[in-house]
Amino acid sequence: MSALPFPLAEEPDDATREAGRKLFARESEFLKGVVAMDGLPDADRVEVCFAGRSNVGKSSLINALTGTKGLARASNTPGRTQEINFFLQGPDLYLVDLPGYGFANAPVAVVEKWQRLLKAYLSGRTSLRRAFVLIDARHGVKKVDEEILELLDRAAVTFQAVLTKADKVKLSDREKVLDQVRKALSKHPAAYPEIILTSSEKGDGIATLRAIIAGIG
Repeated sequence: MSALPFPLAEEPDDATREAGRKLFARESEFLKGVVAMDGLPDADRVEVCFAGRSNVGKSSLINALTGTKGLARASNTPGRTQEINFFLQGPDLYLVDLPGYGFANAPVAVVEKWQRLLKAYLSGRTSLRRAFVLIDARHGVKKVDEEILELLDRAAVTFQAVLTKADKVKLSDREKVLDQVRKALSKHPAAYPEIILTSSEKGDGIATLRAIIAGIG
């Protein structure tokens, strides 16, 4: 029997769990919001970014990951935040929060400006090691998600799918969603062959995600 493509990430062993805990026990601090490429901080440390459509739970995940309530702020209006937000996680790591996508109410000019900035960032950031693409576990990969996945393919940025709000899905429905996500990911050469299942509310998968980020050099 062949192994599943894109299996769920396994629980970390004691050593990798501790490495993740130590990394995120350090102070988390907002550095700056960037609206143009010339505002990017120096690419002098490893960075990972988080992408996801509006209301997927990105801010909640970043806050749970860092253990810092209110570090990343969610906007009540989808598409309101049009900045790339950089956070310092200790002296050696940037966490990068990309603007939510899939918003219908933003003006066309705003959307186009955001898309240009995003493309420039993804294709030109040498210190970017991995993108974590957040997918709502209740809905799976939507058409709007495909746009960012294709962009990451073209930019040759390795991305890993993180299913959010897993606690909102019945176990009996979870496999259907995972099957849909696996089929969608199989079309993308930049996809990292492992899925992380998380719940910011319950804390599920947070230690796993911390350990994975700690292992990215």
